[in-house]
This record gives sequence, structure tokens and C-alpha cells, in this order.
Amino acid sequence: MKSEIVLEPGYVPAEDEPFMNPRQKEYFRRKLLAWKESILNESRSTLEGLQEGPIYAPDIADRAAAETDRAIELRTRDRQRKLIAKIDAALRRIEDGTYGYCEVTGDPISLKRLDARPIATLSLAAQEMHERREKVYRDD
Repeated sequence: MKSEIVLEPGYVPAEDEPFMNPRQKEYFRRKLLAWKESILNESRSTLEGLQEGPIYAPDIADRAAAETDRAIELRTRDRQRKLIAKIDAALRRIEDGTYGYCEVTGDPISLKRLDARPIATLSLAAQEMHERREKVYRDD
């Protein structure tokens, strides 16, 4: 049975504490779970809206606009579905002890980067190298 880690209100991971100590892991776990719950709540409201049935608009332009809005909403939900998969992967990394470490170099990812993008899997240097390589191949 896991012991409950207590985080004082306003706790933010700091560079002067051991990297990925239990408090930091719990901070990021809670952040990821809250993000996932927020996305799921948005998805539920979208589904309710989509289940209202077909669009009946007397004007063809209104109907086209409504269909476009639905298509955009569905694309957004698809991106969010992929984001949830990344959040779940990050939660698994917290459990297996690999969270916060770069998948390429094995070095710690900065706490500022993880706080801004808790699903990050690459250090800033590795991400920049990846983007440069991607740009080179894309420009061909």
C-alpha cells in the first residue's frame, strides 16, 4: 500500500531539491490527472452537443457553417484523444520511475519545462535537435 504524499498548498518543485523525489512525482501526477479530467469534461459536453441530432437550418449557408463547426470540434476532440494518450503515458512513466528524464539522452528534463509541458519526453536540447532534423528532412 502506498503512503499518501502530502503537498502543502502552493507547492511547486524547486531546483534545490532532489530531482523527481516523491513530492515532485506527486505534484506532476496530480497536474497530469487534473489536465486529463479537464479534457474529459470538455469531451463529455461535446458529445452531448453532437448527440442532439442532425442540423436543421433553413439556410444552406447556416447549415454549412454548422457542419464546419462540427468538423472542427471533432478534429479538436481527436487531438485531445491523442493528448490523453500522452498524459496516460506520462502517468505510467511516473509509476515506473522514468518520468522527467529525456528519452534520448537520459538526462533530467528541466522542472520549468515539465511544469509548462508535463508530457515532455525530451530535454530542451534534444527537442531542439529533433526539430532541426525534422526541418532538414521536411525541406527536401
